[in-house]
Amino acid sequence: MKVGTVSNSLPSAFSWVSTGVLAGPRSNASHRLVSIKDVSVIRYNGKYHVYATTANTAGKWSLAYFSFDKWANAGSATQHYLDSSAIGTRYAAAPQVFYFAPQKLWYMVYQTGPPTYSTTTDPSNPSSWSAPRIFISSEPAVVTQNKGKGQWIDFWTICDTANCYLFFSDDNGHLYRARTTLANFPNGFGDTTIVLSDSRPKLFEASDIYKVSGSNQYLLLVEAMGAGGRYFRSWTSTGLTGTWTPLASTESAPFAGKANVSFNGTAWTNDISHGELVRSGTDQNLTIDPCHLQYVYQGRAPGSDGEYAQLPYRMGLLTQANSAC
Repeated sequence: MKVGTVSNSLPSAFSWVSTGVLAGPRSNASHRLVSIKDVSVIRYNGKYHVYATTANTAGKWSLAYFSFDKWANAGSATQHYLDSSAIGTRYAAAPQVFYFAPQKLWYMVYQTGPPTYSTTTDPSNPSSWSAPRIFISSEPAVVTQNKGKGQWIDFWTICDTANCYLFFSDDNGHLYRARTTLANFPNGFGDTTIVLSDSRPKLFEASDIYKVSGSNQYLLLVEAMGAGGRYFRSWTSTGLTGTWTPLASTESAPFAGKANVSFNGTAWTNDISHGELVRSGTDQNLTIDPCHLQYVYQGRAPGSDGEYAQLPYRMGLLTQANSAC
């Protein structure tokens, strides 16, 4: 490979090294928290900025924010609760944060039931987010017809040069995509279609999609439920409306999971669950550098079973151990 270039493709197999727990929930008198999860991270003005879901002892879901200069300082960072912003005390979960360059606005996409967004000009100010607005006001018919006992969940936005796409799951083995034009974003989402189908455990939730820098590839990740814990499957495509080809898509050879993650120290989790790759930029194209892959994820102590909203999820970080660059 020539100096100054990056690999134009991803490897066919992955291996990772994980940190220990980097951050857990930080309670105060009005926020008795049991977990921090569904992490979205951006690198902006020399700091990592994390938005995440929290769950309290009553099983209520909300959003939190914290920032730090390096990963080792994540656990000591002050956590801010977004229920004190214009988002309010409603149910809110599963954030994704990016900069929409055409409007010079930051967007946070999350769920309040339907797909929801807020905006700000300063993502380092958690109180600055606008009141929630809805992308799609009612569940599309194709979701209603296929979700079974599931629900539309875990919304993810990515754009190319012409369109913006909203991907989401139904917890019943389907991945969906809606779209609007780049010029019309955030309005006009429609044309909802099924992108992938599989059994419920193998195509569960928490999808995220990225543009691979220096190539015409897109990378799709979807969380699955395996015998050994949660893990991520992956696919690639040359376009956001193209065919998705399996890349590392089994529990024994996943994108990331118990089978290919080792730990610096004691293994503190069997689950590699809902999180986000650390992007090389912040804009709506969601670009990643295939030479420096890191994935921020949620995990929990083995054996910590029980009601889902009371599971003690914590934040960890994977760093790829087999970069081809």
